[in-house]
Amino acid sequence: MKPFDVYPINPINIVKANGSTVWDAEGNAYLDLYGGHAVISIGHTHPRYVQRITEQLNRIGFYSNSVEIPIQRELARLLGEVSGKVDYDLFLCNSGAEANENALKLASFYNKRKKVIAFSKSFHGRTSLAVAATDNPSIVAPINETENVIFLPFNDEDALKEAFSAHGKEISSVIIESIQGVGGIREASVAFLQLIRSLCDQYNAVFIADEVQCGYGRTGSFYAQDYSGVDADIYTMAKGMGNGFPIGAISISPKFKASHGSLGTTFGGNHLACAAALAVLEVIRQDRLMENANAVGQYLIDELKRIEEIVEVRGRGLMIGIELPASLAHVKKDLLLKNRIFTGEAKPNVIRLLPALNITKQHADQFLSALKEHIKAAVAV
Repeated sequence: MKPFDVYPINPINIVKANGSTVWDAEGNAYLDLYGGHAVISIGHTHPRYVQRITEQLNRIGFYSNSVEIPIQRELARLLGEVSGKVDYDLFLCNSGAEANENALKLASFYNKRKKVIAFSKSFHGRTSLAVAATDNPSIVAPINETENVIFLPFNDEDALKEAFSAHGKEISSVIIESIQGVGGIREASVAFLQLIRSLCDQYNAVFIADEVQCGYGRTGSFYAQDYSGVDADIYTMAKGMGNGFPIGAISISPKFKASHGSLGTTFGGNHLACAAALAVLEVIRQDRLMENANAVGQYLIDELKRIEEIVEVRGRGLMIGIELPASLAHVKKDLLLKNRIFTGEAKPNVIRLLPALNITKQHADQFLSALKEHIKAAVAV
């Protein structure tokens, strides 16, 4: 047996990691500005993270949700404090796809409706309903296709109004990434997010903020959607929540009432996952990482905007998209193979930066120097 070949893989075997540095099997060091798809939020093998998990594992690693698990309540309390959503409830699961799946399901339970509004270039996961609300036909199998999802242009206020006018009494929820990740680091306008809130209130639909990639302090606010000045009904999260340990969750506003059996999970909220998530929140708060994400992110954005050859710089905090002309499409690969700097990408020709929230200005300068070097070399040819 061998792994099912579904991933394009870089020929690099990472065997050690610390902070924002990873090492391959030959001992070469790399600067990690991608964190495995925005997962590494407080740096690789952070001492507090390792300590929390180790101590928990030496006591108990897992038991099901059929018994009291006090560490879940501890996590819910701290998450409420750090996120500013102290009156919300928490449902724990294992991944971002599960978080979005449960959010959409909870919304449908709430108003007994089926239709979902999603947006162009959205990505919400690969499970049944989450992928149906994802705007990428290449990953939507025929069994996932449904007429219940209405795709609208991103940031198109008129299209949103028209959809509610035509289907308002059928719409269960609106799901949106306030900053799209896979879609190329595209940011929803404040007016657009406020309109979603207003229309959801008017038609008793549910506003779901997909914060799986853009949330958890990455933009300088705990939830990226916070910049709109309005609250969502449900926030979904995963990636940076466990710093590499699989965990996901939805934060649920007080308007929803729980009932036994409506949502459920075997592994979600297990002792080890909660220990990992607690360590992340403790470090984010104690080391003021949201402030660091804002400061270093703004420095990167300002410096990138000074590079004339770049088509556009998008994003907030440490969620940054660098759109390059087609002639510079090779730069991401060069950064990895020649400078040993991991970055992400989104088509067409967009480099994605999704580093740990505690990267330094020195890390930023290392990247900027290498990027400028490759752009200068390409322009000179």
